[in-house]
Amino acid sequence: MEKSTTGWLNGLLGVLIFSGSLPATRLAVRGLDPVFLTVARASIAGALAALLLLVFRQTRPARRDLLPLGIVAIGVVVGFPLLTALALQHITSAHAVVFVGLLPLFTAIFGVLRGGEHPHPAFWIFSTLGSAAVVGFAIRDGVHASPLGDALMLAAIVVCGLAYAEGARLSRHLGGWQVISWALVLSLPLMAPLAWWLRPASFDGIGQASLWGLAYVSLFSMLIGFVFWYRGLALGGIAAVGQLQLLQPFFGLVLAAWLLHEQVPVVMVLVTIAVVACVAGAKHFSRSVPSRRTA
Repeated sequence: MEKSTTGWLNGLLGVLIFSGSLPATRLAVRGLDPVFLTVARASIAGALAALLLLVFRQTRPARRDLLPLGIVAIGVVVGFPLLTALALQHITSAHAVVFVGLLPLFTAIFGVLRGGEHPHPAFWIFSTLGSAAVVGFAIRDGVHASPLGDALMLAAIVVCGLAYAEGARLSRHLGGWQVISWALVLSLPLMAPLAWWLRPASFDGIGQASLWGLAYVSLFSMLIGFVFWYRGLALGGIAAVGQLQLLQPFFGLVLAAWLLHEQVPVVMVLVTIAVVACVAGAKHFSRSVPSRRTA
């Protein structure tokens, strides 16, 4: 199978897995503190990652890789989970999931800054149009939903985009599952003690839905999804495959309506359709063009 096609398929599978993250987080914070949820999911995934690295006898990363791995850890192990968990105390997952439509733009920007990619100028038109549709939805009636919730989601998108680009760059020589595994292990000495210290006095009063939400974000959102996602970005290109994230709001809206019985207004569906339509255009112009110096 062609390298780019393999990258897109891996990226799509990663997006499908990530689509359940916000609804699962919404379920989890109904019974669990957002900060505890953040450190607990990182600790569970970190322990599993350490086991995988030991079983498959992976070589330790080079010293030059430690700083990029730290950026990945800060962005996707701590930053995005914590900021989204805090945001979901103020907004619904259906509202929050549309912000994910901004991720392709930020991922592409950091892909240029950190990954050395140079998509065709038309690529940026389609990517910006998709992001503009998302922003337009968020502010269509002002910020009455929750200015704080929207600000937290926007911050989560920025740090996540940087971590995606950094992780994809590392995946080219470390491997997709190795990158997220080492990032999780790197954060484990801090996350595990915090999880123990912040644990609830008793789990008896915590509903099963919250525990299932914790299980999903720990196993799938924090580990398995990244195995496919980073491999997809490394094979198919950060900016190109990153546009698949425009599909994530659609999948997330379906899950939010199905699992949480949240209302999904027609305008939200229309915005999502417009965003998804931008994927085709962005994909068509996502190939890197030679720089002026190379030409």
